[in-house]
Order: sequence, then structure tokens, then C-alpha cells
Amino acid sequence: MFKSLVAIIFALAAVGAARANLITNGSFETTSTPVPAGSYNLYSPGATGLTGWTVVGPAGSDVADVSASYTHDGVTFPAEDGSYWLDLTGLSSNTTEGVAQTIATTVGHSYSLTFWVGNVDNPATTFGATSTVVLSNGMSLGSFTNSCTTCVNTQQWQMFTTTFTASSTSTTLQFINGDSASDNTNGLDNVSLVDTGAPSVPEPSTIMLLGSGLIGLIGWRKYRA
Repeated sequence: MFKSLVAIIFALAAVGAARANLITNGSFETTSTPVPAGSYNLYSPGATGLTGWTVVGPAGSDVADVSASYTHDGVTFPAEDGSYWLDLTGLSSNTTEGVAQTIATTVGHSYSLTFWVGNVDNPATTFGATSTVVLSNGMSLGSFTNSCTTCVNTQQWQMFTTTFTASSTSTTLQFINGDSASDNTNGLDNVSLVDTGAPSVPEPSTIMLLGSGLIGLIGWRKYRA
């Protein structure tokens, strides 16, 4: 019985580990045109050169897929994951530009979304002082701000996690720049979305099996004592 209980525990753990990231190209590593080392590629609204993503925003705006070896004004810009990261401010006049991706979802299922926001706080340059990402899925999921004050010469990353329940068979996630017009960097990287399933009550047979396993384990321990 003890072995049965252990098997159940490992099976449940395996199910959790098997949950896949539903986001395509969440670390912005794949592009139609390779990003030069130490540089960046710009993408305007409607562009699909960032695999899996569509650029959104007003006409004349853009976002940048940036090399992790990029430097400017003595500031270094490492990626949080992989070799590239996305700058939501691009090179254009800083506005509400961003990226969107549509994912197949199951109505009633809960989803856990994790992403990282990069910031530089260097008033002597055009980088700083905070980085804010505005997130939506047809309705607002909130604003998420990296307010680090020690990131003067190197971009630092902060992880954020939020959840939502799908109300449609497809969900479009939008990550929009929320920085002021004077802040010329707003990092986004390592985006992950996991289906955590629908709320459920264990079947009676499962409850009985777990209960009998626990009783058997208690009896085994007493016998061994």
C-alpha cells in the first residue's frame, strides 16, 4: 500500500511537470531576420518578424528585439533568458506600442502567466527611472512596474505572475509599453503561460485510494515501531 501511495504522488508530480508553455517564442529568440550581435532589429505595428508575435501600437511606433550584448551610454543590457530581449519602447517616440499573441484556451480553465520586466534607472542617460508593462487579454490584467534603483549601469529583471480564467476558446494577450515619453527602455522577456486546469473535486475512487494508502502507511509505521 505504501508503494501505491508513493506511485500516486509521483504520478501527480509528473502531470504538473508536463504542463507546457503555451506561448510561442516567449524569449524573443526567433526572428525572420537574425539580430546582429550587439545591436537590435526594429518592428513596426502589424509586423510579424517576431515569430509568434504581432506588433501593435500607433502608426510610426516600433519595438526592438535587442541583443544581450548591446551597450549604450555605458549601460549594458543583458537578457533575462537566452540571447535576446524585447524593448517595448523601440526607437520611435515613446508611446503605447507593444506586442500581442493569440493562444488557444479552454473556457473555464485557469491560466498562470509569468513574465519578466527589465529596467535601468540612470537619470544621466535617457534610460530610467522605472519600467511599466500594461497587460490585457481583452480586459485589463493590470500594470506591472520594475522600480529597481540599483540598476544604474546594468539592466535588471523582475518577475511578475498573474492569473486569469479563459472565457473564450482563444485569448489574445497584449503587452503594452507603459513608460513615460522620456524613458527609452522597457524590457520584456521570458514570457510563459500555463494551463492550470479547471477547478475540480477529486473522484470518490481517488479519495478512497489516497485514504487507504495513508491508513496503510500509518499501520506500516506502527508495525515497524
